[in-house]
Amino acid sequence: MGGESTTRTAPRSGGGTSSGPVGSRTGQRLSGLAVALGLVLFLGGFAWGALLYRPYTVPTSSMSPTIAAGDRVLAERIDGGEVRRGDVVVFIDKTWVSNAPVVKRVVAVGGDTVSCCTDGKLTVNGKRIEEPYLPPGTLAEIKNFPTVTVPDGRLFLLGDERQGSLDSTAHLTDAAQGTVARSAVKARVEAVVWPMNGMLKRPTGFEDLGALSEPGPLGTIGWLIVAGAALVLGGGAYGPIAKRTGRRRTRPEPASAR
Repeated sequence: MGGESTTRTAPRSGGGTSSGPVGSRTGQRLSGLAVALGLVLFLGGFAWGALLYRPYTVPTSSMSPTIAAGDRVLAERIDGGEVRRGDVVVFIDKTWVSNAPVVKRVVAVGGDTVSCCTDGKLTVNGKRIEEPYLPPGTLAEIKNFPTVTVPDGRLFLLGDERQGSLDSTAHLTDAAQGTVARSAVKARVEAVVWPMNGMLKRPTGFEDLGALSEPGPLGTIGWLIVAGAALVLGGGAYGPIAKRTGRRRTRPEPASAR
């Protein structure tokens, strides 16, 4: 009897044989739900964005520095009746450019009088407009033009780079005095997405003349896509992580001999 040795194994805590599989199944269900919800948010965000927005590439620097040549923008599809002063819009007018969209800023709408300049400022309905989006050190008076009364249902548009932009001031001798029909507007630019400059700043200089356009749901759509991607990645990563941690927990402990 004296040569006998007794081997004892330390008890394992937690009752792994019963709680382990249950916890694993719960985790798998939750990760599956996270992936499913993430796909709904991710794909739904893209579908919503595709319905409301169109991408455009701006080929010239006429809207610099707000939008540089070659920038990729997202523009919300709108009706011409929704256009407000200060909006940067995409429109098509064959008297300006044949079969190609043009991007300019609306500075006056039907019934407004617009001229340049009063103390170096663009003037709309007798009010000098503050335009912080213009290139640094550049005054609106670079484009002097006489007072224009905008006909109902039409728009007067300028580029932010006033010196070289072929905008309404380049068409003052046309029958419409450089104005464009509201119906020609296809979309309102909301953000520069490449490079990732983000949302355009609100044109607060026009606030005293009337309500400004409210931002579209682009920010919400962006958050839906980001949240959906995070849920898909997080849910998909659960399985490999759970397996790795499970292996560590189930390694047999070394026996102690006495």
